[in-house]
Amino acid sequence: MSLKQTFVKEAKQLTRRAGGYAHAKQFRRMKKVINRQRTIVGRLSREIQRQVANQITSQVATLSAELKGMITEALAKAQRLMTQTKHRKSKGIPKLYSWHAPETECISKGKARTPYEFGVKVGITSTIKGNLILGARSFPNNPFDGHTLNEQLEQASILSGNTIKNVYVDLGYRGVDQDNPGVSIKQRGKYKSLTEQERKLLKRRQAIEPIIGHFKSDSRINRCHLKGPEGDAIHAVLCAAGYNIRWLLRMIRKRGLGLYLALIKVVGLGGLLDKVTEFIQAEAMRLDRSIALTA
Repeated sequence: MSLKQTFVKEAKQLTRRAGGYAHAKQFRRMKKVINRQRTIVGRLSREIQRQVANQITSQVATLSAELKGMITEALAKAQRLMTQTKHRKSKGIPKLYSWHAPETECISKGKARTPYEFGVKVGITSTIKGNLILGARSFPNNPFDGHTLNEQLEQASILSGNTIKNVYVDLGYRGVDQDNPGVSIKQRGKYKSLTEQERKLLKRRQAIEPIIGHFKSDSRINRCHLKGPEGDAIHAVLCAAGYNIRWLLRMIRKRGLGLYLALIKVVGLGGLLDKVTEFIQAEAMRLDRSIALTA
């Protein structure tokens, strides 16, 4: 498939100019550049559609069915881009923020430094003491925070093997008590009805903020290399597992090998404990032999 004109050189110049105008807050000039980009995309997509249609009607077809499907998907994405750049508020049509990850969404943070983040929303459940992560679940389509609590508690209960009865949350989870029967939801809006012990535990809720920071920087959840919504869900769980493993290694280094052996007993890995004991005894015998030979 050969195109009459590819606009490669002009496209690079337009991209640089649009970024410069946006940085300088010269939005009228930026809009002219975006209109020109939309014109180029429309011309290229129409020419590709004509060539694909001609090959379908002709007797000799050089494009395979898989390649035609890829071209159709790319043309649909191009149409979405043209629609969302022409109309600022496109009703009923989700915006395309990433070409290779269409599930990417714009999440409003409301902060001066980072007003928006682009990706998929992830909910984290941690213990009130110890800061261990009990569950990490991705939520596509950017739902309201309060509507995700039930699914987060479900995942945390399954992974921990216990029933969660008390939950300490922020004000984003107000008004969801009826959706979560059997769970006592504590938040700052109910401060007067809380006991003294519950008020102290409510202050521990703030510990989730540095956990989220380490989750983004150390566990690298801010960059997912897996494809699709399934990849986002797997990536969130793997990052949570890595965080807990690092937490466990810190505790072992802090409190010694006895904590590790005690955890093996609690989990029920008796065979692994026997192998660790045999390995330690073999290493001790090898050291004794090496000392005897040198003596």
